[in-house]
Amino acid sequence: MLRKIGAFMKILLVEDHEALGRLVQEHLTGSGFIVDKVGDGPEALEALRLSEYDGMILDLGLPSLDGLEVLKKQRARKDRSLPIIILTARDQIGDRLTGLNSGADDYLVKPFDVLELEARLRAVLRRPGARREEVMSLGNLSVDVSRWDVRVGAEALDLARREFVLLEELIRIYPGVIAKDRLEDRLYSFDESVTPNATEAVVSRLRRKLIAAHATARIATVRGIGYRLLPGEDVEVD
Repeated sequence: MLRKIGAFMKILLVEDHEALGRLVQEHLTGSGFIVDKVGDGPEALEALRLSEYDGMILDLGLPSLDGLEVLKKQRARKDRSLPIIILTARDQIGDRLTGLNSGADDYLVKPFDVLELEARLRAVLRRPGARREEVMSLGNLSVDVSRWDVRVGAEALDLARREFVLLEELIRIYPGVIAKDRLEDRLYSFDESVTPNATEAVVSRLRRKLIAAHATARIATVRGIGYRLLPGEDVEVD
């Protein structure tokens, strides 16, 4: 089962124009992305510190801290591989080259069509290094991250967006434990209303699908901490 690039990916949108930011967020969310939206440079840097993103859309004309400075600070971090598209009203070639030379992967001049922005975002996310392309396996369960393909033996397992994200996080950290709050960060955007039992519901649905598909890997609950994958029967761990 091949899914299009972008589904399940978490994007940071940095845009101080409220109406434009809301338009872009709603469009990308409708296209399957998880989108956190912030309105200035310091908020962007704090979001990058607290959360893990697959890509960033960055307006250059931000209040209090210019987007170019945010770009430079991000590229100075240990992990420099985050795909970044800059949005700018500065249409001079020198301004564009400055952004690209500072580490942006692409740029788009305002005004723009959200469909073009989505296409450019998917393009940078497809580039080598933008997403870890690997197949991870445990028992008869395999997860192909780049193709969004989950299989139990030779049979494809159809998962909803959050179920796939949950499974990827669990198998990536195996045999370790992933904390519940980290899972919530990966599953939901800032402004989504998350009920106390929302994550448990996603875990429960994925657990049932794995059992029904006769996967040898099972989800274990580590009480008070989070969840982990085990290569045998589903158990609870204190």
